[in-house]
Amino acid sequence: MRKARITLGVVLLAAAFASQTAAAQQVPESQIVVLRLEGVVDDIMADYISREVARASDERAVAVLLEIDTPGGLSSSMNQITSSLLTSRVPVITYVAPQGARAASAGAFVLLAGPVAAMAPGTNVGASTPVGLDGGDLSRKIEQDAAASIRSLAETYGRNAELASSFVTDGRSISADEALQGDVIDVVAATRDQLLRDIDGRTLTLASGATVTLETEGVSIVERPIGGFLGFLHGLFNPTLAFLFFWLGLALIVLELLIPGHVFSGTVGTVLLLIALFSFGVLPVRWIGVVLLVASVVLFVLELNAPGLGAFGIAATVCLLLGGWFLYDRSGGAEVSPLVLVPTAAVIAAFFGFVVAKVMRMRDQPPVQGPEAIVGHDGVVVGVGVDPNGGVVRVAAEEWKAVAPAGPLSPGARIRVTALDGLVLTVEPISIEHTPTASASRAGAAAANEGGTS
Repeated sequence: MRKARITLGVVLLAAAFASQTAAAQQVPESQIVVLRLEGVVDDIMADYISREVARASDERAVAVLLEIDTPGGLSSSMNQITSSLLTSRVPVITYVAPQGARAASAGAFVLLAGPVAAMAPGTNVGASTPVGLDGGDLSRKIEQDAAASIRSLAETYGRNAELASSFVTDGRSISADEALQGDVIDVVAATRDQLLRDIDGRTLTLASGATVTLETEGVSIVERPIGGFLGFLHGLFNPTLAFLFFWLGLALIVLELLIPGHVFSGTVGTVLLLIALFSFGVLPVRWIGVVLLVASVVLFVLELNAPGLGAFGIAATVCLLLGGWFLYDRSGGAEVSPLVLVPTAAVIAAFFGFVVAKVMRMRDQPPVQGPEAIVGHDGVVVGVGVDPNGGVVRVAAEEWKAVAPAGPLSPGARIRVTALDGLVLTVEPISIEHTPTASASRAGAAAANEGGTS
């Protein structure tokens, strides 16, 4: 009994030690979690940021550093991100970086949702007026709602609400220095390390009312990128890729209609078009750009009726270039890269002007296989002969099963193919009197006879 108690005590002590060790392993050391808002603000990005901010709160991280470079995106995704930042139990430092980055449109809302808002030199923020597919502003109600939202975010942390609301009402965009002087952000820092040094020791009041003193210098940094498959999907929703996918999707579908049988091109075109349309739903697309891109496809199709690259091909290329240039409201930070637009137009013009045109001409040539390739050809009976019930003939150096409705034909008889039913030929005899060889023989014989008579 005593031995059993000792054994039980040892087991309980071991279990307690193991539980303490496991608990110690679950509590991470003091750290700052770095997230990255890059590209379009979409549902994928919103889920990633809100999930990682909640995880950092559960881990009692010192802070979350959210680095921003975005042209904007969906308002619903933006609201999900700002909500996660406002309700976070740990401070979220929003930082527009590196140099050349922007927090345009929805990105401006995300920047102002952090208790510490920072920007790197050479960055900008603003241009947050809601836009529709025509490139124009949406209804006054939507604009006023967006202005009230960004004003509320600025007021939450005591920032300049009037300047912030001008991002929406006036479509204004300002530099990092202007944002600092206008009291829209708190810090301008060239690097991440400088930013963490500058804000070390600051006392913040979170949106919840809780007070936190930052201890950011010398704290370990944990990078948590979106990565993997989600990163791949998010990367598809890119302004330049959306332009390429939209045009190529249309072109491949039209190509499938012009040259039937290429199911692969139609399927790929449909997938690309759907991805592009989804991307257009989160980007500041303008109708004029969409119409020009569609017009370019139509003009390239018209070009196929003429050899080479003619007037329609030139007009199509111009529409393609203008469509890519005017596809997005550029004040929102979204655009098709000229380094992609110009080479793409050149390659597509050459492809439609020469390759597709040649395929179309080949389509109109007589077939080299099928019924038209064998019907009307001459051949010879082989084997034991051919009759209405069947037999074998040789046509075009190949042996075929055949039937002779007109009657039996002996081996060696000359025949002509009159029909093809599956793999069985219908043949008829060729009278020897009508063959060129026989006619020539008779003519030669006649000439010989005349010469002998004379």
